[in-house]
Amino acid sequence: QVQLVESGGGLAQAGGSLRISCAVSGRIPSIIAVGWYRQAPGKGREFVATITIRSTTDYADSVKGRFTISRDNTWNTVYLQMNSLKPEDTAVYYCAAEALVGGSPREFWGQGTQVTVSS
Repeated sequence: QVQLVESGGGLAQAGGSLRISCAVSGRIPSIIAVGWYRQAPGKGREFVATITIRSTTDYADSVKGRFTISRDNTWNTVYLQMNSLKPEDTAVYYCAAEALVGGSPREFWGQGTQVTVSS
């Protein structure tokens, strides 16, 4: 099993910055990738960014050039640096890990952290 705990959310003004963190524990050597997702009120959960075991990154078009995902070498913490924030970035942000369990990929999710951007 992999446990994920998000932190660092809060209130920011439009144009400002926040960094949120995802503390990872458990079967860390089995992790393939960790991603950030978000869910705004009344909307479905959407992909934000991901980073793989080889540190390859990918971003949603809506956050490219503004958000940066990174991790430490041991997968203990995954970060999402959010710059030039917009009100439409307001959402609950979740981190999710894809890990091999018994040879098959499984997803594990954190409980989420609220990010609110005021105009």
